[in-house]
Amino acid sequence: MSRPDGAERPNILLVVADQLRADHLGFGGDDTVNTPNLDALAERGTVFDEAHVASPTCMPNRASLLAGRWPSAHGTRCNGIPLDPDTSTFVRQLAESGYTTAAVGKMHHQNMGWEFEPDQIEQIRETSPLLADEAAPDAVVRERTPGWDRHEDRARHDAEYLPLPDDYYGYGEVDLVIGHGDSPGGHWRHWARERGVDPALGGPAASTRCSDAWEQVYTSAIPASAHPTEYVGERAEARVRAAAEDEDPFFLFVSFPDPHHPFAPPAEYADRHRPEDVRMPVGFDQDHARSPEHIRRMAARRGTPDPDPTMTFAVDEQQYREALAAQYGLIEFIDDQIGRLLRALEETGQAENTLIVFTADHGDLFGDHGLMLKHFVHYRAVTRVPLVVAGPGVAAGRAAELVSTADLAPTFIELSGARAFRGIQGRSLAPLLGRDDDGAAAVHPWREALLVEEEQPFSPEGLPAPITIRTVLTPRGRMTRYFGSLEVEVYDHGADPDELVNVAADPEAAGLRSHLEGAMLEVMASVAETGIAPTASA
Repeated sequence: MSRPDGAERPNILLVVADQLRADHLGFGGDDTVNTPNLDALAERGTVFDEAHVASPTCMPNRASLLAGRWPSAHGTRCNGIPLDPDTSTFVRQLAESGYTTAAVGKMHHQNMGWEFEPDQIEQIRETSPLLADEAAPDAVVRERTPGWDRHEDRARHDAEYLPLPDDYYGYGEVDLVIGHGDSPGGHWRHWARERGVDPALGGPAASTRCSDAWEQVYTSAIPASAHPTEYVGERAEARVRAAAEDEDPFFLFVSFPDPHHPFAPPAEYADRHRPEDVRMPVGFDQDHARSPEHIRRMAARRGTPDPDPTMTFAVDEQQYREALAAQYGLIEFIDDQIGRLLRALEETGQAENTLIVFTADHGDLFGDHGLMLKHFVHYRAVTRVPLVVAGPGVAAGRAAELVSTADLAPTFIELSGARAFRGIQGRSLAPLLGRDDDGAAAVHPWREALLVEEEQPFSPEGLPAPITIRTVLTPRGRMTRYFGSLEVEVYDHGADPDELVNVAADPEAAGLRSHLEGAMLEVMASVAETGIAPTASA
């Protein structure tokens, strides 16, 4: 099948890791972890060194990936808000233009069944009573078939094998994993049982090797042959090989639920790295005197995880070392699975016409500034993600432009020849993927500033709820505003690329702050809703 311009339409393989920062890979600068397959992919593709998320939270950023829009526009502002099933997505556009579309792994476009922690519920009731009022209508009320938002509910999938709808946000078929770690829900559980492995072997209770420092670190009792990462690799490879028999081009979304915590590699990958050998991170013992109050409070409780195991906390050295050694094993397991996908493309003759993209849904603080995990802070470790694009027409090299997760949707639409839809806010990366006739990187005007959004209905101590955080990044630095409070962060990336000193209150940084304030106004205005066309002048 050909594009409208006559060129052959490429297959597209999009691989996403969950909660992986950009520099925990060989090509990202880490010389301890072994990622030969991803490094080889990066060697022949374009690596974006300043790729950032639209939101450093799972559901909002995954929705931005599909829709090419920022969370404030597509509506999935925070975890817990399922993506509107009527949302226009690039996957749906590819399907309508003739692509076979499928997904393997974690989707997280709808709720997985996790409940709020009791203190979070209480805080929401106190600060946002309308959010807690189940009888109150939303701003827009749509008629929906009951159960429309429960396609990824873990309890339903644990009870029986449930296929997803034929058009699930544009995907024709889905092999589903729900959650993280070595004991998730979804189709994986039924696959594991077929291989004679009881999914109940997953989790810390079944492990004989649990960390004494943090319950989120342990060696899984699930063997590598039945692990969720193996499931994703096996099912994805099968779909790649089956696609070789199809005349239509394919789009395949491959989403690993790791290396998100819990950090629970199977025994085959658990001892590849020793905790005592990993390097200590940037600013682990930094003085947070200039940091926002909620960060100072976290730092004062070093070594005490939040009651909600997904929330940011100040990690101690043993917790950090053990977690990173385990995470390296998980990353290397993923790299092995990516290798099998690349071999399948080669062996089926599809490699030359397949665009391959690797990225992550968000990063992880992972010890930088003495902090762990994500939420409530926008240090580079959590907003910056790996992004590699390789395939037909893509030149080898590295790009320094500020790019966003939201840029992938328009990129896929342009490179596939599919029809665009109104309201796309990202920019196609296609102009950044080529070289000029002399082999030099092509130069194109690009954005001067990039927006990162985060919203939460609850907050940590020292920050009022509900939370509205906005960050702007420019080549000069970063500004983060915690709206509803007086907290502001400003970092000069020329003098302080590691973001160790907040200069928001420094008179010498007034010019930088003014520059970033103006940039923030511009980028916030740029994501205003434009997805509905006017039909008359009045």
